[in-house]
Amino acid sequence: MNQFTIQQKFFLLLLTLVTIAFGWILLPYSGAVFWGMVLAILFAPLYRRLLPVTKQKPTVAALLTLFSIIVMVILPLSLIGASLVRQALGIYDMIGSGQIDFGRYFQQIVGVLPDWIVSVLERFEVTDLASLEQKLSEGAAQVSQVFARYAINFGRNTFDFLVSLTIMLYLLFFLLRDGQGLANRIKRAVPLSRMYKQRLFDNFTTVIRATVKGNVLVAIAQGALGGLIFWFLDVQAPLLWGVVMAFLSLLPAVGAAIVWAPVAVYFLVTGAIWQGVVLIAFGVLVIGLVDNILRPILVGKDTKMPDYLVLLSTLGGMALFGLNGFVIGPVIAALFIAAWEMFASAEEFHPQ
Repeated sequence: MNQFTIQQKFFLLLLTLVTIAFGWILLPYSGAVFWGMVLAILFAPLYRRLLPVTKQKPTVAALLTLFSIIVMVILPLSLIGASLVRQALGIYDMIGSGQIDFGRYFQQIVGVLPDWIVSVLERFEVTDLASLEQKLSEGAAQVSQVFARYAINFGRNTFDFLVSLTIMLYLLFFLLRDGQGLANRIKRAVPLSRMYKQRLFDNFTTVIRATVKGNVLVAIAQGALGGLIFWFLDVQAPLLWGVVMAFLSLLPAVGAAIVWAPVAVYFLVTGAIWQGVVLIAFGVLVIGLVDNILRPILVGKDTKMPDYLVLLSTLGGMALFGLNGFVIGPVIAALFIAAWEMFASAEEFHPQ
């Protein structure tokens, strides 16, 4: 019996070590593996619908699903990315040539400020406006330098990006074709009762689908609406700002307002009253309502999590894991709730 116990302990130690080593090997392409898994979960219903159409041929159904993903997701993102880079380079050139001068914008704002606002600034010891203008100009120069550095790094890292994309699509094909069998093997390996395993796996897939679909749809809607109103108001590089608003809208409750609100204030203080009023009205009544109405419906309803927990888990996830965190955070929160609910209701943990 003791010999068997020692073998068990050694095997569990070996299992832990090889699992950690395998995760370490995959770490350089963890993003590709993660998004391959996410896309496989999202498009698994499409794969299942295609199986009868292809006369139950898994390989053909997986290839058709993969082609659909490329057409619906990869190609549009590539086209938007190419246009985004062109507009971003145009903005960078305009900053370098002085066509966009943040110091001049600051002077325009200060020039129309009422005396009482200037007095408030002085009360908070913000009296040296010339120094603030210089800091703004220096900050703009630093931002442009950072952008140039990232643009150079993007060019250097294009090969790595293409390799990661290839790995993701390659893995995605096998996850679509063999994903159900792999999921069943993982379920069998987890040392929990069937009821617990089923509940945890259901929560995992439901939260991923709801979070990605909900957040992505909200981001697309807010980014498109923001870019449209910027184009209508003749703001420079509307596509660039639309994409920025789409990314920022991944942050619940704040999101796109970080971009359109300062622009609206600039319009108002520089005398473009109707543009400022239109932008504020559109931002609050249209862009804001997209976030306040669609996000709870698409994210909170399916995940069965309160809005405040969706917000906190999304912010915390993005702080720890970057962009991937907008999926990882809510998934961890949902599994946390599910695990504690199962613990609270399990009779074996609460004997009478």
